[in-house]
Amino acid sequence: MGSDIFEVSVNFLKMIVIFLMMVQLVPLLVWVERRGSAFIQNRLGPNRVGPLGLMQLLADAVKFLTKEEFVPAKGYRFLFYTAPVIALIPAALAFGAIPLSAPIRVEAFEWLGRNWGPYTFAFQSYEIGIGIVFVLGASSLAAYALLLAGYGSNNKYSLFGALRASAQTISYELALGLSLVGVLLLFNSFQFSEIVAQQAGPMSFQFLGKQVTVPFLPNWGFFYQPLGAVLLFTAFFAESNRLPFDLPEAEGELVAGYHTEYGGFKMNMFYIGEYGHMMVASALMTTFYFGGYTIYPWLTQESVSSWFSQFTPTQASLLTALVLHLVFMAKVLLFLWIFVWVRWTLPRFRYDQLMDLGWKTMLPWALGNTIVTAIVILIMRTNWSGQ
Repeated sequence: MGSDIFEVSVNFLKMIVIFLMMVQLVPLLVWVERRGSAFIQNRLGPNRVGPLGLMQLLADAVKFLTKEEFVPAKGYRFLFYTAPVIALIPAALAFGAIPLSAPIRVEAFEWLGRNWGPYTFAFQSYEIGIGIVFVLGASSLAAYALLLAGYGSNNKYSLFGALRASAQTISYELALGLSLVGVLLLFNSFQFSEIVAQQAGPMSFQFLGKQVTVPFLPNWGFFYQPLGAVLLFTAFFAESNRLPFDLPEAEGELVAGYHTEYGGFKMNMFYIGEYGHMMVASALMTTFYFGGYTIYPWLTQESVSSWFSQFTPTQASLLTALVLHLVFMAKVLLFLWIFVWVRWTLPRFRYDQLMDLGWKTMLPWALGNTIVTAIVILIMRTNWSGQ
C-alpha cells in the first residue's frame, strides 16, 4: 500500500474513487441503453423526468432503495442475500487492476515539518505484475453469483437460468483465454502497462531478424491479431450475459432467469455487476488491441507531457494523466456503446446455437489462431541467415 502514511492514504483514496467511478457509470450506461434502444426502434425513450430524461436515473434509484424487502418463503436466505454481493465484487476487483492512464509522478515536497516523496502513483486501484491473469481469475468468479442466486431462490426458473449461466461461462472462457494468447505472445508480457507502452509508437516488428517499421500505422494489437480481437469481444458478450447470449435470463422462457425472485437494491447490485463486466471487457479490448490510453502519434505520454512544460513536474504529470485518462475512457465508452448497439440489433440465439458457436466455431478458431501466431512469431523473429 505504501512506505508512509501519505502514500498509504492516497492509495486507499484512489481505490475508493475508482470503485465509485465504476458504480456511478452504471446509471449513465442504463440511460444510454434506454435512449439508444429508443432511437434504434424509432421512438423517444425517457425524456420526461429532467432534461433529456436524465433525472429518471434518480427516480430509479429511489425506487430500488424503497421497494419492499422480499425473500422467497422456501428459499435459502443466506445464499439469497450472498449472491448479489458476490455479483458485484468480481467486476470491481477486475476493473481496479486495469491501468486507466499513465502513472502520476509526485516530486519530493515538504509538508507539516517533514519531507515527503518522491512518489509514483499508478492510475489504478492496485498494480499486480500478472495483471491479465488476475483479471481473468477475478472475473470468472461471477459465475458463482449466478449459481448462488439460482439455487438460493429455490425457484425452477432461477435454477434453470443458473445452470445455463454456468455452462455458458465454462464454454466461452476457453475461447476467451485462447484468444488472448496470441496478443500475449506478441507483446511478451502479462503486465498491462508494458503492453500499453509497446503500442504507443508506430507499427514495428521483426521480419527474419530485421526490424521493420510502418510509420503511418500505430503498433496496436488489432493490426496483428484481428481474429483474436473479434473472438475476444464475442466471448465477452457471452461472459457478461448480454444479447445475443443472454440465455441465462431469457424472459420468454425463464421469466428473468437467475434473478426472477430479486428486486430492489439486490436487483440493482446484479445490474452493477453486469455493467461492471461490460466495463472490464471494454477496458481489456482497449488495453490489448487499441493502444490503451495512447493514440499514436498525437496523444502519447511524451506528446501530451510537452503540452504542460510550463507547469511544475508534479502538475504536468497530473495533467498528462488526466488527458490520457479521457482518451482511455473515450475508447471504453465506444465499446460500451457497441454492447448496447448489438443488444438492440441481433436476436437471441437458441441454446444449441450458443453451444455450437462456443465449442465448434470459436474454440477451434481461437486454438488455430494461437498456433499460427506462435509459428509466425518464431519465423519472423529468428535470424535465419545467421548474421
